[in-house]
Amino acid sequence: MLSSWKPLHRFHLTPGTTIDAPDEGAARQVTLDSPAIEVMTDLERVHPVTARPDESLVAAEARMIRRGVRLLLVLDPAGTLLGILTANDILGEKPLRFAHENHLKREEVLVRHVMTPFARVDTVLFDEVVHAKVGNVVATLQECGRHHLLVAEQRDGRVSIRGIFSATQIARQLGMEIAIDPRAQTFAEIESELR
Repeated sequence: MLSSWKPLHRFHLTPGTTIDAPDEGAARQVTLDSPAIEVMTDLERVHPVTARPDESLVAAEARMIRRGVRLLLVLDPAGTLLGILTANDILGEKPLRFAHENHLKREEVLVRHVMTPFARVDTVLFDEVVHAKVGNVVATLQECGRHHLLVAEQRDGRVSIRGIFSATQIARQLGMEIAIDPRAQTFAEIESELR
């Protein structure tokens, strides 16, 4: 099967070989008017970092740190999305409050105890993202008071997660801070968290 592929021409490097540095002036700067797709993590090109609902927060946090992400998709064994776990979920008061209320040690708190269930995860459609600008995504993140936004795609009668928007990543690409007010969550979510 590989016999039909012609190998590339190889050569050996010579002394004095250098490394090209990126031309900062030539690099395309992302702006609020740039296509939204330019700041989306496309899960058709990048494998998502995931968690299981019954693993410890300690293990999930270690994976976040190791992989350099602030969001884990929580999946069941069949690969169905159950929810998301963010760095804010892990580092906020949710785990401590849950541990205290249930007489657990922090190490005994599981992902399912503090994750955001899929029904409460803010999501936009890929078909709309294709025609949107970065400014539209930033406005959506600010409106819902979230640092992450999932992108879903409908194909053949089923819905799948196609991408992720991250306020942190977008801010880095824009070269500016993005203010997210977590108080923008709905009253139902706030009431649920108070229970």
